[in-house]
Amino acid sequence: MTDLVLTVDEAAERLRVSRWTLYNLIRSNQLRTIKIGRRRLVPANALADYLDQLTEEAA
Repeated sequence: MTDLVLTVDEAAERLRVSRWTLYNLIRSNQLRTIKIGRRRLVPANALADYLDQLTEEAA
């Protein structure tokens, strides 16, 4: 089964950016997240959406 949600560390690793950069993306509303309890989680499809958005901007 594929990952439905990723931790901030896992998402940063997949994008190959630092945690600090990932939190900046979250703060600027460029990357959607969900919060369960005290944990901030990144839906896997939010990463795909973000990458699609970057691809469109580059074209």
